[in-house]
Amino acid sequence: MLPRRYRCTACGNLTRFTVTATRRTTAFHHFTIGGDLTVEDEEVLDDRVEAVTCRWCGTGAAVVELEDPPTPEEMHAAPSA
Repeated sequence: MLPRRYRCTACGNLTRFTVTATRRTTAFHHFTIGGDLTVEDEEVLDDRVEAVTCRWCGTGAAVVELEDPPTPEEMHAAPSA
């Protein structure tokens, strides 16, 4: 599953968002004798994004999900706000 990318159309933010999501998974949990956990073979059964809020300007109404990977110019551009 590819990570979702977002853009705030209000301020131009491409990098900082608060994402509220519900995820249901199945996984093999391997505990050592000392109690340390390693999670293996994790499979995402359901992943629902409930809300996305821009960390720069605080809006959620202007956040859109992007389909394409960012260009180098987008990654180095300063926000317009």
